[in-house]
Amino acid sequence: MSRNAKINTLLVLIVVALAVLPLALGLGDHKEEPFAGADAQAETAITELEPDYEPWFSPLYEPPSGEVESALFALQAALGAGVLAYYFGLHRGRRQAEARAADAADGSAGTGTTSGGATTAAP
Repeated sequence: MSRNAKINTLLVLIVVALAVLPLALGLGDHKEEPFAGADAQAETAITELEPDYEPWFSPLYEPPSGEVESALFALQAALGAGVLAYYFGLHRGRRQAEARAADAADGSAGTGTTSGGATTAAP
Protein backbone atom coordinates (compact mmCIF):
# COMPACT_ATOMS: atom_id res chain seq x y z
CA MET A 1 0.00 0.00 0.00
CA SER A 2 1.43 3.38 -0.99
CA ARG A 3 1.98 6.17 1.48
CA ASN A 4 -0.87 8.26 0.01
CA ALA A 5 -3.28 5.32 0.27
CA LYS A 6 -2.36 4.85 3.95
CA ILE A 7 -2.91 8.56 4.67
CA ASN A 8 -6.27 8.56 2.85
CA THR A 9 -7.39 5.43 4.71
CA LEU A 10 -6.41 7.00 8.03
CA LEU A 11 -8.30 10.21 7.20
CA VAL A 12 -11.44 8.26 6.23
CA LEU A 13 -11.25 6.28 9.50
CA ILE A 14 -10.93 9.52 11.50
CA VAL A 15 -13.96 11.05 9.74
CA VAL A 16 -16.02 7.90 10.36
CA ALA A 17 -14.95 7.87 14.02
CA LEU A 18 -15.97 11.53 14.41
CA ALA A 19 -19.39 10.73 12.98
CA VAL A 20 -20.04 7.46 14.83
CA LEU A 21 -18.43 7.93 18.26
CA PRO A 22 -20.84 10.60 19.58
CA LEU A 23 -23.75 8.32 18.69
CA ALA A 24 -22.13 5.15 20.04
CA LEU A 25 -21.03 6.74 23.31
CA GLY A 26 -24.43 8.31 23.91
CA LEU A 27 -23.16 11.87 24.06
CA GLY A 28 -26.14 14.13 24.37
CA ASP A 29 -28.54 11.52 25.78
CA HIS A 30 -29.30 13.84 28.69
CA LYS A 31 -30.60 16.56 26.35
CA GLU A 32 -34.11 16.84 24.90
CA GLU A 33 -32.71 17.50 21.41
CA PRO A 34 -29.15 16.16 21.55
CA PHE A 35 -28.01 17.26 18.10
CA ALA A 36 -29.87 20.53 17.66
CA GLY A 37 -28.22 23.22 15.59
CA ALA A 38 -26.19 26.07 17.01
CA ASP A 39 -28.95 28.56 16.20
CA ALA A 40 -31.47 26.71 18.36
CA GLN A 41 -28.97 26.36 21.21
CA ALA A 42 -28.14 30.08 21.05
CA GLU A 43 -31.82 30.99 21.09
CA THR A 44 -32.36 28.79 24.16
CA ALA A 45 -29.38 30.34 25.97
CA ILE A 46 -30.51 33.89 25.19
CA THR A 47 -34.05 33.15 26.36
CA GLU A 48 -32.73 31.70 29.65
CA LEU A 49 -30.41 34.67 30.29
CA GLU A 50 -32.75 37.45 29.14
CA PRO A 51 -36.43 36.35 29.09
CA ASP A 52 -37.74 39.67 27.77
CA TYR A 53 -35.27 39.87 24.88
CA GLU A 54 -36.78 41.12 21.60
CA PRO A 55 -35.03 40.07 18.37
CA TRP A 56 -33.94 42.90 16.09
CA PHE A 57 -35.11 41.19 12.93
CA SER A 58 -37.61 38.55 11.97
CA PRO A 59 -36.93 35.86 9.35
CA LEU A 60 -37.99 36.60 5.76
CA TYR A 61 -39.34 33.05 5.42
CA GLU A 62 -40.20 30.64 8.19
CA PRO A 63 -40.26 27.01 6.92
CA PRO A 64 -43.36 25.05 7.95
CA SER A 65 -41.33 22.21 9.49
CA GLY A 66 -37.84 21.12 10.43
CA GLU A 67 -37.72 18.74 7.47
CA VAL A 68 -38.34 21.57 5.00
CA GLU A 69 -35.69 23.65 6.75
CA SER A 70 -33.20 20.77 6.52
CA ALA A 71 -34.03 20.24 2.84
CA LEU A 72 -33.50 23.93 2.08
CA PHE A 73 -30.19 23.86 3.93
CA ALA A 74 -29.10 20.77 1.97
CA LEU A 75 -30.13 22.47 -1.29
CA GLN A 76 -28.12 25.54 -0.34
CA ALA A 77 -25.07 23.39 0.45
CA ALA A 78 -25.43 21.48 -2.83
CA LEU A 79 -25.66 24.70 -4.84
CA GLY A 80 -22.60 26.09 -3.09
CA ALA A 81 -20.65 22.89 -3.74
CA GLY A 82 -21.72 22.99 -7.38
CA VAL A 83 -20.54 26.57 -7.80
CA LEU A 84 -17.19 25.76 -6.20
CA ALA A 85 -16.77 22.60 -8.29
CA TYR A 86 -17.59 24.55 -11.46
CA TYR A 87 -15.05 27.25 -10.60
CA PHE A 88 -12.25 24.81 -9.77
CA GLY A 89 -13.03 22.69 -12.84
CA LEU A 90 -13.03 25.74 -15.09
CA HIS A 91 -9.76 26.96 -13.57
CA ARG A 92 -8.11 23.55 -13.98
CA GLY A 93 -9.39 23.20 -17.55
CA ARG A 94 -7.96 26.58 -18.47
CA ARG A 95 -4.59 25.66 -16.99
CA GLN A 96 -4.57 22.35 -18.88
CA ALA A 97 -5.52 24.11 -22.13
CA GLU A 98 -2.74 26.65 -21.65
CA ALA A 99 -0.24 23.85 -20.93
CA ARG A 100 -1.33 21.93 -24.05
CA ALA A 101 -1.08 25.08 -26.17
CA ALA A 102 2.40 25.78 -24.81
CA ASP A 103 3.46 22.16 -25.46
CA ALA A 104 2.06 22.31 -28.97
CA ALA A 105 3.85 25.59 -29.65
CA ASP A 106 7.13 24.20 -28.31
CA GLY A 107 6.72 20.94 -30.20
CA SER A 108 5.92 22.47 -33.59
CA ALA A 109 8.57 25.22 -33.39
CA GLY A 110 11.51 22.83 -33.30
CA THR A 111 10.43 20.16 -35.81
CA GLY A 112 10.81 22.20 -38.96
CA THR A 113 7.89 20.52 -40.78
CA THR A 114 5.55 22.31 -43.11
CA SER A 115 1.86 21.68 -43.69
CA GLY A 116 2.61 19.46 -46.68
CA GLY A 117 4.76 17.16 -44.62
CA ALA A 118 8.05 18.18 -46.23
CA THR A 119 10.92 18.73 -43.88
CA THR A 120 12.75 22.01 -43.93
CA ALA A 121 15.85 23.09 -42.16
CA ALA A 122 15.26 24.71 -38.81
CA PRO A 123 16.68 28.26 -38.62
